[in-house]
Amino acid sequence: MKKSLKYVVSGMALTVFLAACGAEETQDEVTETNGTEETEAAANVGEELGYTITGIDAGAGIMAAAEEALEVYGLDNYTLQSSSDAAMTSALNEAYENEEAIVVTGWNPHWKFAKYDLKYLEDPEGVFGAAEDIHTIARLGLEEDMPEAYQVLDNFYWTEEDMGEIMVEIYEGKEPEEAAAEWVENNQDKVAEWTDGVGTVDGETISLAFVAWDSEIASTNMIAKVLESIGYTVEMNPMEGGFMWAAVANGEADAMVAAWLPGTHAAYYEDYQDDVVDLGANLEGAKIGLVVPAYMEIDSIEDLQE
Repeated sequence: MKKSLKYVVSGMALTVFLAACGAEETQDEVTETNGTEETEAAANVGEELGYTITGIDAGAGIMAAAEEALEVYGLDNYTLQSSSDAAMTSALNEAYENEEAIVVTGWNPHWKFAKYDLKYLEDPEGVFGAAEDIHTIARLGLEEDMPEAYQVLDNFYWTEEDMGEIMVEIYEGKEPEEAAAEWVENNQDKVAEWTDGVGTVDGETISLAFVAWDSEIASTNMIAKVLESIGYTVEMNPMEGGFMWAAVANGEADAMVAAWLPGTHAAYYEDYQDDVVDLGANLEGAKIGLVVPAYMEIDSIEDLQE
């Protein structure tokens, strides 16, 4: 009886040993398979994207940061496609409706974050920097020439939520001027803070330059309405970023409320900082980066690597 029990115990030990060996082999196979799947997943993401990142106008600082990201993260097979804000959001809309893969250069405030379920790709290398502010910039001599306008512009400060209200109204079909006028009418307490103690003028013309991004269309139309309320005739001139900065620096435009610093417009600020007056931030906590729909199963720029 003891001899039989010995054989049973030995048999059980052999079975456990073989099972353990099999488990190790299986685990090795799983690890190897997972590594292959991860590599294939990265390649598949690139293929789904056509190895393309959809951007905006080539001169924008976010495009320079995106180009740097391609280099820093080793995305050598990718192309950064320049277009415009409108073309970028059109491509995003088409991809989103079909649940297709897309990566765009993104920033907020922007209405697309209210319209779509989006996420920023994590940027562990910090290529896109920390949060940005949107500054008000005036031409030299504006304080002496138009002290009332200068004071309003210097006082102007609002939030992403304020700007978002106007952007959404515009997206849903209202004309920018109408949406801005309604916001001003509904937020007289804030407007009163900007115009407190400021005198009125009699039709003097002031020129505002802006980049035709949704955020800047909202802010420029809004501040134009405020300036009109104290008697100014306001001209608004959309242009690309470099031309906007040059226009204020050389006096062709009186001011802008559309300067993204310290990152997006860093190169322009370096070129023109001695020829303009920086009145400080009118909105804090803006952000730039690479953006994807939330349904895409990637979370970091690193996930775009092959």
